[in-house]
Amino acid sequence: MSTSYGQSLSSLDAGLRAMTLFTTHDVLTVTLVARELGCSRATSYRILNTLRNRDIVMLGPGGRGYYPGPALVELSRPRGLDQADRARLRPVIEEAVSLTAETVHVAALIGTQVLFFDGQEPDRAVRASLRPGYLRPAHAISAGKLLLSQFTDEQVLRLYPDERLGRVTPWTVISREQLMADIRTIREQGYATNQQQTEVGLGGVSIPLPGRSWRERVALCATIPIDRATPADLERVRQGLQHAARRLR
Repeated sequence: MSTSYGQSLSSLDAGLRAMTLFTTHDVLTVTLVARELGCSRATSYRILNTLRNRDIVMLGPGGRGYYPGPALVELSRPRGLDQADRARLRPVIEEAVSLTAETVHVAALIGTQVLFFDGQEPDRAVRASLRPGYLRPAHAISAGKLLLSQFTDEQVLRLYPDERLGRVTPWTVISREQLMADIRTIREQGYATNQQQTEVGLGGVSIPLPGRSWRERVALCATIPIDRATPADLERVRQGLQHAARRLR
């Protein structure tokens, strides 16, 4: 149940409620929207047609059903994932690998998950593997906690309405209270570390990369075998990541 914050426009509210149905349905229909919103089919049709006029929804094949339109897809997509952005970040990744001698990824937050969308391995025998496309819970990984720290407390609490969080390894933070405590520490120090919370045998360090808008929140992260993830090692790697990130300024 959403919270009411005073006066609102009922017509706008109906359109927004219809949009949020895409969180649980791949396709919307006039009948579905009418049922979920408790309105007539005629009103449902007008709502969907208004959204269609703004490219929020689009008709499906053969004119049956309403699918997410280009405007909604663009609004929901994190910035920094397309080929042009990858090309912009590539020199940063390469320099970070050179300075840290560790596997480096760039990551974005998608809901409560973190996506590693590009990266590079160092030329050394013992190293963490490169994992583009790797998707992990944000509360269990340094990049995720770092990106969550850029939200307000209220935004984080809305992403995590339950106190108990999922366990990934024996070292994973499994309470929202502890997650919020970690986030406050990360805000103060400006970076995040991880010791086997995501995967046994691996540690990590993440720093934020400067973006061009609030939607372009990207983390630069190094993944390190745990036998060389001492506090001194993590600090050395953090400094290398920070140095490489200056290329974007």
